Amino acid sequence: MGFFVCGMMGRIIKTMVNTEQTAGYKSVQWNATNNQGKLVSAGVYLYQIQAGEFVQTRKMVLLK
Repeated sequence: MGFFVCGMMGRIIKTMVNTEQTAGYKSVQWNATNNQGKLVSAGVYLYQIQAGEFVQTRKMVLLK
């Protein structure tokens, strides 16, 4: 399973989960930082969930 936050150009900003997971309800919370631990600016971001062959991408707005 993978859960990634990307910029509007599709570049991965933060990898939240990238491991095998058991079936069931999961939740993640993003603290508005990138993979280097630096805060990102307010704006529109994409998040992507991958599970097996299932892939879903959605938009989100980060407000500060």
